Amino acid sequence: MSPERFGLIGLGVMGQNLALNIERNGTFVVGYDRSAETRTRFAAGPAAGKQILVAETFGEFIDALERPRHILLMIPAGEPVDRAIQELKPWMQPGDLLIDGGNSYFLDTERRFQALREEGFHFMGLGVSGGAEGALWGPSMMAGGDMPSYRAVEPVLDGIAARAHDGQACVDYVGPGGAGHYVKMVHNGIEYGDMQLIAEAYDLLHRGAGVDYETLHQVFAEWNSGDMASYLVDITADIFAQVDEETGRPVLDVILDRAGQKGTGKWTSQNTLDVGAAIPTLTAAVNGRLLSSLKEERLRAAEVFSGPEADFQGDVGGLIAASHAALYSSKITAYAQGMSLLRIASAEYGYDLDLAQIARIWRAGCIIRADFLDDIARIYDADPDLPNLLLSPEINQALAERQEAWRYVVTTAVSLGIPMPGTMASLGYYDSYRSGRLPANLIQAQRDYFGAHTFERVDRPGAFHRDWSAS
Repeated sequence: MSPERFGLIGLGVMGQNLALNIERNGTFVVGYDRSAETRTRFAAGPAAGKQILVAETFGEFIDALERPRHILLMIPAGEPVDRAIQELKPWMQPGDLLIDGGNSYFLDTERRFQALREEGFHFMGLGVSGGAEGALWGPSMMAGGDMPSYRAVEPVLDGIAARAHDGQACVDYVGPGGAGHYVKMVHNGIEYGDMQLIAEAYDLLHRGAGVDYETLHQVFAEWNSGDMASYLVDITADIFAQVDEETGRPVLDVILDRAGQKGTGKWTSQNTLDVGAAIPTLTAAVNGRLLSSLKEERLRAAEVFSGPEADFQGDVGGLIAASHAALYSSKITAYAQGMSLLRIASAEYGYDLDLAQIARIWRAGCIIRADFLDDIARIYDADPDLPNLLLSPEINQALAERQEAWRYVVTTAVSLGIPMPGTMASLGYYDSYRSGRLPANLIQAQRDYFGAHTFERVDRPGAFHRDWSAS
């Protein structure tokens, strides 16, 4: 065991699993939780016989750590983090490092980073992805703050991180202040988009074309062995094969169609308005969850509104193949939107983000891990200043080859009345981005007409205003 002792506050499922991961990789862990029941259960159960000390008080917790103290907070975001910091500060000494491993809003992390630095303490916002299993066996982690703080805990973080197929640890310092939590926020936005797109493909094939769950299991398992191999496609294939023990029905038939959210996807969409980035697929996914929450209203609307009958009469095998192409194209477009947002935000906040390295961090451990992240990393290694992933010749070719199937899926969904807002937003983004001329000229004319906001001309530089009432 290393002589270092690593502190961890918050012994919920994530905190416990990270503690076990850290201990298993050679570092003594000192843990604490507000709940006496949680402390007792962890100490007598998973932590028993391991190099883990579960402290009963803040004082005992602090005293058990050598200086400079390294303390990971695994507690709910928001006010609980501020409260924990205020309770810890009287026990801390200059040089101590606090690490927030929760899903904190990046501007809160910026504020905490600056305030604690002024008092002589160090603070790091650590984005952690992978869920409970990832926490135990290897998460993907995105660290922000300052480089000396990261170097101080790098051996511990490197030891517990997921490993990509080439052996690289899926953890790194990504930038100053709140950069780690910003990158994690965008990761979650992409996650929202990816999940929505997969759900839409399922809905079109199952409800629209009558493809049964056994076939869907086989289809998604096959997709996961090819160019769309990813964690979310993999678990989706498994979900299709699951049966509810109580009823004997497919498990999806007993799960209410109301999706929850914890806010990180919403934060991503809100922030794009601040920095001026377009992420329509990711925002469509947030809207999709909001609409799903209106279950009672939707049931009422289903009795009132009419629409086409969802009864596909075409070649089901052809639709399955087209859905693969459309899902791949839409997923790539969602990742392109996320990477574009990171590029724009990097300039806005001075984060100096390395998009290739971020793609590598996401290759294992995290929820959006996918084989094509190797390609994305390689593309940004070759051209770090690439404005948009869609401009890569190989991505452009891949989408061009699938474009006809992509459009077929969207038109089929429209004809059947199957909502595919994320897929449609992806195609709309692609079409907008590839358009050398958009109808924004009319919008600018309207703005100048009612508000004298001026417009630019195509034939000479400058700002112009027209007297619209004169003609």
